[in-house]
Amino acid sequence: MAAQNGKDLLIKIDLTGAGQFETIAGLRATRISFNAESVDVTSLESQGGWRELLSGAGVKSASISGSGIFKDANTDERARAIFFDGLTPRFQVIIPDFGIVAGPFQVTSLEYAGSHNGEANYEISLSSAGALDFTAL
Repeated sequence: MAAQNGKDLLIKIDLTGAGQFETIAGLRATRISFNAESVDVTSLESQGGWRELLSGAGVKSASISGSGIFKDANTDERARAIFFDGLTPRFQVIIPDFGIVAGPFQVTSLEYAGSHNGEANYEISLSSAGALDFTAL
């Protein structure tokens, strides 16, 4: 696989709840991480004292984060409403030459900042709130 442009890792938000996805405006940096808790079942009978993990157990989760320039677009307004209303709508993350991860997420952090002689910027963090789907590209 050839190297990919970072700008092609996109976070999209469902604007209407009807599957109308649009890239969140102004993002400059994006990140998605997948996590799976392990369940340790090591006992005195574990071979050689090595740790044993229970296959298929534990909680899976994903987190998304991004930062960028505040644009006051429709997607900014939707993200604010989702945060203040505590909603868990569907989001999509486009991972170039890999696939699309989609599912419900909750906006867990929304930060705005700016300096006297610079642009207004923001950071957003999301946590998975249900089962995620993966579609290969």
